[in-house]
Amino acid sequence: MDIPTGLETTSNFNKVCRLRKSLYGLKQSPRAWFERFTKVVKRYGFVQCQSDHTLFVKHFPEGKLAIIIVYVDDIILTGDHEEKIDLLKKLLTKEFEIKDLGNLKYFLGMEIARSKKGIAVSQRKYVLDLLNETGMLGCKPAETPMDTTVKLEESDGSAPIDKGRYQRLVGKLIYLSHTRPDIGFSVSVVSQFMNNPTEKHMTAVIRILRYLKMTPGKGLFFQRTTKKEIEIFSDADWAGSVTDRRSTSGYCSFVWGNLVTWRSKKQSVVARSSAEAEFRAMAQGICEGIWLNRLLEELRVPLKHPMVLYCDNQAAISIAKNPVHHDRTKHVEIDRHFIKEKIEEGVFKVSYTPTNCQTADILTKALARVNFEDLTEKLGMINIYNAA
Repeated sequence: MDIPTGLETTSNFNKVCRLRKSLYGLKQSPRAWFERFTKVVKRYGFVQCQSDHTLFVKHFPEGKLAIIIVYVDDIILTGDHEEKIDLLKKLLTKEFEIKDLGNLKYFLGMEIARSKKGIAVSQRKYVLDLLNETGMLGCKPAETPMDTTVKLEESDGSAPIDKGRYQRLVGKLIYLSHTRPDIGFSVSVVSQFMNNPTEKHMTAVIRILRYLKMTPGKGLFFQRTTKKEIEIFSDADWAGSVTDRRSTSGYCSFVWGNLVTWRSKKQSVVARSSAEAEFRAMAQGICEGIWLNRLLEELRVPLKHPMVLYCDNQAAISIAKNPVHHDRTKHVEIDRHFIKEKIEEGVFKVSYTPTNCQTADILTKALARVNFEDLTEKLGMINIYNAA
């Protein structure tokens, strides 16, 4: 910062400026705003959740609750006590300069639509804007986001391309994958080549855009259900990376029958067997389930049944249930003890699922059209803009 006009300075000036108010645009301004907001909502009886610090909950004696979710200066307010929610809006108006936008329809690029059957979340406008920006609105659509015959690697011999453009495109696709698990794996793969992208890598990104041209309005659908269980599907593609032969883990978790979280990520170490790769994916899935359970407990929605983890590898399930395989499991000792402990505590139940029913398969490898469409349907993805 420059010294303010009118302040006398000398050659031996050894004073500093004290910032009394956080200025918009400085790095600490979002933190200062969130700290102030947290103090205000806590004063009104809200409790900050430990499983997600941007989530604030207030429980009322009659069993009702109000929930605040914050992302920088965008706020979602929900709950089943309308009177208290209206009162909270008035209280927040006194403290901050806020604008009530009514029922949730659009939030951070996500479009929300409601019906008697449930809630649909998509990013159709974001997709169309991205296609328009890249000049791909008139491109030939693709049926899948990734070619099953192509294996990307760092030094593939093709010419290098503009790194800035590649990074911007992939960054936008990463944000889009918040509501599009169908592109989760393909975006995870192309994001591994941010430092030295080549024409072959850009071709893979273009393929994702061509797939989006085919399905711009596809999104998640959260349907009404009486199911009260958490199910997690975990899978791994053993030694799938041709660059370093690391495996890819994938898991997706369903809360009450609806997809809530998912992830596709390359493992940090090389697995010596398919069972070891699956075992590491199981450990990641169980961690996600524990976090979801903790979040539900803070919302006072306890689970009545153990969470179910589905895996399509019999050897990995055998290792999880049988602690005797010492020689075969020394290299995954920590994960083995962790999984065994959660099974013995009754927190989790591990079940086998055939490979053709393994929903997480879509997050670990490129699939052919028939398999791909079948799994996107199992994920609960629909296109509400389809005339059919």
